[in-house]
Amino acid sequence: MPRHEPPGIIAPHIPADLYRRAEATGQPVVIVVQTTTPTSRPLSAYLYPIVIAGAAVGGIFGLIAAFLALIDFATHTAVSIAGAAGPIGVGGISLKLFGSKRT
Repeated sequence: MPRHEPPGIIAPHIPADLYRRAEATGQPVVIVVQTTTPTSRPLSAYLYPIVIAGAAVGGIFGLIAAFLALIDFATHTAVSIAGAAGPIGVGGISLKLFGSKRT
């Protein structure tokens, strides 16, 4: 008679001779495995919103930096054009925007 081993991993409190006797007589063997259910939320439940919020904040900072760079470029351009153009006159009223400080 060939020797049969129990299939898979069984609980250590079930003796092998009890299993073999149940297998020979045809009685069912009930194995109860106790598991614990996790009471806390998984890390991914917190990680994804934090990553999305961080990306949004980084995008907003980038947008603000680009806007400020654009404003800086526009003011430098306006200053250089006004400096090169000289006085501006409309209808006989002239306005010199930038002049020398020497009198």
